[in-house]
Amino acid sequence: MISKIRALSAIFYILFAIPFAILLMYLFKNIQRKIRQITAKAFIILFGVRAEIKGELDPSAQILLINHQSFMDVIYLEAIHPNNLCWIAKKELGKPFLYGHALKAPKMILINRESKREIVFLLKEAKDRLEQGRTLCIFPEGTRSKGKEKLLPFKNGAKLLVEHFNLKVQPIVVCGTRKCLDIGTLKFPNTTFTLQYLPAFTPQDTQWFEALKTQMQETYTQMHLESQNTESKG
Repeated sequence: MISKIRALSAIFYILFAIPFAILLMYLFKNIQRKIRQITAKAFIILFGVRAEIKGELDPSAQILLINHQSFMDVIYLEAIHPNNLCWIAKKELGKPFLYGHALKAPKMILINRESKREIVFLLKEAKDRLEQGRTLCIFPEGTRSKGKEKLLPFKNGAKLLVEHFNLKVQPIVVCGTRKCLDIGTLKFPNTTFTLQYLPAFTPQDTQWFEALKTQMQETYTQMHLESQNTESKG
């Protein structure tokens, strides 16, 4: 019951705070990042969100590759990352009025992943954001997973961007964010989740993407097992 009440409260916060943040972002374009960060930090503080952080964030990384479980992935990184993030998301997410403007106002990149013609658009938009000094963020799985033992297959969009622009990559593995917050099922038990920064790197060979998939899966598997062991002891 408490979990559901907390989830409804989170939805109320989103419905109240996001429109206000959108308005401010359209009015004050030069401080859009600060507006987003304050809105996200307020959510984290208001609901007492707890995360265990492992590894070190590298602010010089030009693109973040993150496995995706929950809306919490986005809001937490928006709150704690020092750079102006640019999320790359599915075009359909720009259609709902509220969420759509939350992506369009700060000029996130919305693409149709099923269309090969979108590659030119993606590269053009990514070049623009990189020239503005923004850090690209992409979920290589392409959608949210269910927080089980296996990550979803990786799409090639991240590989294309990294190799085309020779970007410095920071992989991030999250575990437990879906359990912490699942807006779709009105569950917000607010359990502690784990976020692990893997070492940032610039690819030196053509096999880097496959190697990264393996590394992120192994890291996630270990985090998942540790989480289960903690729960069984509790």
